[in-house]
Amino acid sequence: MPDLGKYAAEVGIAYAASIVLIVALVVLSVARNRRIKRQLAEVEGRHNVQV
Repeated sequence: MPDLGKYAAEVGIAYAASIVLIVALVVLSVARNRRIKRQLAEVEGRHNVQV
């Protein structure tokens, strides 16, 4: 890591916060994707039974 002088703590916190937020967005996106795929499969299953 480059020498950041007196701002090293602030920059480190900013990097850590950014990484945490990116990981949270990825986790939430994957969870939402799974939930929507499951709901779509249920709707398609009901549709096929009615036809």
